[in-house]
Amino acid sequence: MDKLEQYRNVIERVLTQRVNDLNGFPSLRDKTVFDRRTDSYVLLREGWDKARRVHAIIVHLEILNGKIWVQDDWTEHGVAADLEEAGIRKDDIVLGFQPAEVRPYTEYATA
Repeated sequence: MDKLEQYRNVIERVLTQRVNDLNGFPSLRDKTVFDRRTDSYVLLREGWDKARRVHAIIVHLEILNGKIWVQDDWTEHGVAADLEEAGIRKDDIVLGFQPAEVRPYTEYATA
């Protein structure tokens, strides 16, 4: 299996597990959205919290230039750690939600 296909499978597995593990709220639905054509992967929460509409991205991952970019991560236990546990090397994970000047000080790739 090539690297791109491996990364797609790992991301889908990690996000599917995440959505299954979320406690959620009775009136809200957590779901995954996978787009292999653009290599964009999202875990989102939607529904109604009393009179307030909720539509929020919990995790957004993309595969760009052979690396997994964590574009957004609102989880307690960061999704980058889940990717590592699934066999993705730190130098192939970019914390895209961090400013470029901060990335060199993380344990992950800069771009």
